[in-house]
Amino acid sequence: MDMIKVLSSIKKWENYIVNKKNLKQKYNTHIIDIVFTIINNVKLNGDLALKKYSIKYDNVQIENFKVEKKDFQKAFIKTSNKLKKSIEKACNNIKSFHNKQIYKENKIEISSGILCWRKNIPIEKVGFYIPGGTAPLLSTILMLGIPAKLAGCKNIILCTPPDKYGEINPSLLYTAKYLDIDNIYKVGGAQAIAAMAYGTESIPNVYKIFGPGNTYVTTAKKIISQDNIISVDFPAGPSEIVIIADEYANPKYVASDLLSQSEHDIESFVLLLTINKNFWIKKMKEELKKQFLALDKRTNIVKKSLENSKILILSSLEECISLANEIAPEHLILNCYNACYFSEKIINAGSVFLGNYSPVSAGDYATGTNHVLPTHGYAKSYSGLSVDSFLKKITFQKLSKKGLNNLSECIGILSLEEGLMAHKNSVDIRFNDI
Repeated sequence: MDMIKVLSSIKKWENYIVNKKNLKQKYNTHIIDIVFTIINNVKLNGDLALKKYSIKYDNVQIENFKVEKKDFQKAFIKTSNKLKKSIEKACNNIKSFHNKQIYKENKIEISSGILCWRKNIPIEKVGFYIPGGTAPLLSTILMLGIPAKLAGCKNIILCTPPDKYGEINPSLLYTAKYLDIDNIYKVGGAQAIAAMAYGTESIPNVYKIFGPGNTYVTTAKKIISQDNIISVDFPAGPSEIVIIADEYANPKYVASDLLSQSEHDIESFVLLLTINKNFWIKKMKEELKKQFLALDKRTNIVKKSLENSKILILSSLEECISLANEIAPEHLILNCYNACYFSEKIINAGSVFLGNYSPVSAGDYATGTNHVLPTHGYAKSYSGLSVDSFLKKITFQKLSKKGLNNLSECIGILSLEEGLMAHKNSVDIRFNDI
């Protein structure tokens, strides 16, 4: 069973990427049409459209989308004490890391009589999308909820798809309640994004939407973000990982990292860049097969994901770094000698993991960093989620008469150059009586 192919040159890699992009472009056109229809239907018909899509996509009839108090009580009982303790530990670590991101900016005296400053204001209404289909991502509730609460967001709603019985996974409900998030709705997919963007009879609209999802969810976020009122965090689609490995890397660990990210989704992007010879690759692939056969869940997803994944042999670690920066992956593992040195050369990545003992799984759950990260190359221009993601910054300025007088000539010359006479007058009028 040879699930993951080896490419021996950059040229082969480039051909592979071109073919993949062409196929994806055709596929995406079809998805965009579907998502546009869903968004417009929800926008026009509200809950009626949501009920239709619940039957069509979730195979369940939902009458009341909002989770009731009794559902939280059941979730508390069904959640084991071990899981509760693990949630608490992860929560404490995430809170500790994100709490350090909060700071109050000082007022700055630009010059005599001119005082400027910025103030952090929490976004009033935010919405979370939590995938709940093949894997109920309770950890994502922690990654979204903790920085939102630290930022001071007052109105938080959460949408997640129901199971075939119309229920939400108890661990999701327990985690949300642990963070004091009560407004949870049983709706998933692109229709959930549309509901949070425009509101329905049951679900209130929000100002900014957060959270990862499949291709349909990501497409919906892109479409609604074109609205001049609604904002989204960033495109966060199926999971991605690039691993850079040399002879220092343990083949057993590398194999486990490839498997851990491929189990997310059949569309997961998994790539190993290595300078190692065939004997190391052979050993790693043997370990990959061994660990795959030991899995008892999600094997179909893992197999399909790995069939679309690649190992690329390059001539140097510098070449590996250069390609990784071009790809700008969501997750990047530097499993090589002197990983800290090479980490300084990384300029495009969502989150970076260094050495044999830093698996992505640690960051996914409990190191404290955020696992909601940009995908599809958006790490070239977007950062991962943080407390800042839930804040808007308002600037203030206060000028004394002397301060404005010192700027009056400068303002007058610049405004006249732009042909904006009223701008000049708004300053001059304050001194005409002097």
